[in-house]
Amino acid sequence: MLESVLVANRGEIARRVIRTARRLGVRAIAVYSEADADLPFVVEADEAVCIGPANPAESYRNTAAVLAAAAQTGAQAIHPGYGFLSENAGFAREVEAAGLIWVGPPADAIERMGDKINARNLMADAGVPVSSGTREPVADVDAALAAAESVGYPIMVKAAAGGGGMGMAVAADPEALRTEFEKIRGFAERMFGDGSVLLERFFPRVRHVEVQILGLADGRVVALGERDCSVQRRNQKVAEETPSPGVSPELRARMLAAAVTAGETVGYRNAGTVECLVDPTTGEFVFLEMNTRLQVEHPITEAVFGVDLVEAQLRIASGEAPGFDPDALQSQGHAIELRVNAEDPKRFLPGPGAVATWVEPSGDGVRVDSGYAVGTKVTPFYDSLMAKLIVHGADRAEALERARKAVAGFEITGPKCNLPFFAEMLEHPEFVSGDYDTGIVGRMRS
Repeated sequence: MLESVLVANRGEIARRVIRTARRLGVRAIAVYSEADADLPFVVEADEAVCIGPANPAESYRNTAAVLAAAAQTGAQAIHPGYGFLSENAGFAREVEAAGLIWVGPPADAIERMGDKINARNLMADAGVPVSSGTREPVADVDAALAAAESVGYPIMVKAAAGGGGMGMAVAADPEALRTEFEKIRGFAERMFGDGSVLLERFFPRVRHVEVQILGLADGRVVALGERDCSVQRRNQKVAEETPSPGVSPELRARMLAAAVTAGETVGYRNAGTVECLVDPTTGEFVFLEMNTRLQVEHPITEAVFGVDLVEAQLRIASGEAPGFDPDALQSQGHAIELRVNAEDPKRFLPGPGAVATWVEPSGDGVRVDSGYAVGTKVTPFYDSLMAKLIVHGADRAEALERARKAVAGFEITGPKCNLPFFAEMLEHPEFVSGDYDTGIVGRMRS
């Protein structure tokens, strides 16, 4: 097992990784920005190093500062969490060039799956279902119009290097495509430094379902069930559950097999997620993208499988078995995760502020992964995620009831908070029925 790990992240995910590292006897090292000096993860680490000001480009995305902190503290490995540097193939190579262990997939796998066009083509060639679309970047508007005639309208316009729900738009007709193509290309150049654009079939009604995979140290790839991530605002997830109420046993088997194939195709190691779109009418699925990192919603998989995915990551990075029997994986019960964000519950606009009250719920099947506490401050410099509320029950009905009670018992004042939205969602007939899709939040707010 590793002796020490530097967590190149912040907030709840840094705290989450530190917790498992310390349980395993691994020295946990935090890096933090000046704005985060008072957050719990800094205090809970065995050692902490300030790496710069609030601006992520000067701190959490500053590869030189992170590597300098690793050298200063004698860290043996770097765990990137999610976001920031987690899917940066160049940084993964820098880590290994510095003689450190990268707690993540090989840089080549990150690179191959980071470009959405390349990833689609790889998966299609491997026999994984993909939606109709372009195999090469669309050069200009005229080429986009020609491709759309073949794929059909409405059509999704996507930044090839995008992620996190950013760099996407839907065009209903040629006139809209002209406008959206230029918008997405410009946005992609500014945000990702890559203006490549692809076109894909747009599904008017669809579920967003992902499969958790682990590439083991012995070369095998295993799948740990699926998660339904269809509750989204602005193409970004706010609630997830497992197993998906919209996936049949037969469909589940096909999706898990395809996810394993996806991982094997790129020689995957460590934790990753294969994201798919599921047509609720036909029951068919297509590959969307692969996230080459630990996902925000990983705790619900941990709840139903009884595994610690961060422990598995650390063990795999150490060359060890994952800490559970891959041949005896069995899902038990149902789990739901709610992303508690510092945003208003109606329009979902960010609302940072000082935390005056922070009372977490507890009880059977209730877990809270939080990044804040009374006296800390949610700043405008980072993502609005404050905590993740995870509930686990014997079945979906019990998980829903536990979620309702936990939301009612979670008290936060100071920053704005979306807990009232979850109270509404957990009583909404469409969500309660399980027969929902990615448009559910829009319908709740219409």
